Amino acid sequence: MKAALSVWWEDKIVGALRLDEHGDVSFAYDPAWLADASAAPLSASLPKRAETLNRRACRPFFAGLLPEEAPREAVARALGLSKGNDFALLRALGGDVAGALTLWPEGEQPPTAGGNAPPEPLGENALVALLDELPKRPFLAGREGLRLSLAGAQNKIPVVLVDGAIALPAPGQPTTHILKPPIERFPGTTENEAFAMALAAELGLVAAPAEARVVADRHFLLVTRYDRARDAAGRVTRLHQEDFCQALGIPPENKYAAEGGPTFKTSFELLRRVATRPAVEVLKLLDAAIFNLIVGNADAHGKNYSLLYGPDGATLAPLYDLLSTVAYPELSPKLSMKIGKSATLEEVDDTTWAKFAGDAGLAAPFVRRRVKELAAAAAEQALRGPGKIVTSGLSEAELKRFSTLVAARAVRMR
Repeated sequence: MKAALSVWWEDKIVGALRLDEHGDVSFAYDPAWLADASAAPLSASLPKRAETLNRRACRPFFAGLLPEEAPREAVARALGLSKGNDFALLRALGGDVAGALTLWPEGEQPPTAGGNAPPEPLGENALVALLDELPKRPFLAGREGLRLSLAGAQNKIPVVLVDGAIALPAPGQPTTHILKPPIERFPGTTENEAFAMALAAELGLVAAPAEARVVADRHFLLVTRYDRARDAAGRVTRLHQEDFCQALGIPPENKYAAEGGPTFKTSFELLRRVATRPAVEVLKLLDAAIFNLIVGNADAHGKNYSLLYGPDGATLAPLYDLLSTVAYPELSPKLSMKIGKSATLEEVDDTTWAKFAGDAGLAAPFVRRRVKELAAAAAEQALRGPGKIVTSGLSEAELKRFSTLVAARAVRMR
């Protein structure tokens, strides 16, 4: 079997992802894209060149556009596909993915968003039905007119807002928000993430805006997509982005450092190589690493950090998927990326930071001072309690639990 998907960036073809008769994929840039000096490469790991890029070179980027673990398995079941078939999954889901790209069968033109009737907002019953269906059919895979995908192991779905109300996108329409239901087996994940995201913003870190909402006693998080923007005419446009695994050519199943995924050393090196203003972005990653320790997020792996390619060039993308994993004892305390030589949250102490500073290429006294500054600010803010992030319908007791836990951790780190 031979098949191909055209990779589009707005109204231009970047290249083609091909499947050969042996089931191997390859990618080749379109000659017109190669000839355009202003046209960017798809990834830091996929430089523009005329030669075809084989599976080993291109799979980390394209597989990185797809869901992982349980959602990937559920999507494959819903579509009657093998969970290991990246190409077939991209053919089914690739109409709206992370970043600027869309993928369509070769020879097929992407639908024009402006040519469709505006989507209808979901009423309360429809929204509850959506929340019920997502665990069984992530991204509503297979529903006519919907081809949606996001990386990650948590159930979620990209949506649009119509006068503030949630709606499913029309064909070809860029989504603007991500709806994230609670994780059923862990209590209070909506409150947990809402608190962590709000705390990061309060401390001056750049984090994706997140709003907790409630419908019929069901709560969820609504996260604004940082890879979307509006042009002068008010039209939503897609901005390109890639996570650190994609940028470093690492398959998503190897996202943890212990399995060959990004480390802080390789991550800081990536920013220095790719970022438009490396000194600024390196400090943002430093703050992110410290913050994840403060809140007790051991699961900040290479797919939870991204590069955003926007008007300011290549920057560290706003933070996302911030969660206090230490709040759930059944989760591993093992850090996705070691801090210095410390492999768990509880091993981190003052001596850790000298080794970490070396990995980051920063002076150890500066790093220690920044740890104390952020920890002190986090302790003060968290001790104030949930504050303005309390939303009607969320559990104030859960919010208080997370703020108390984080405050105690911050005091100890300070």
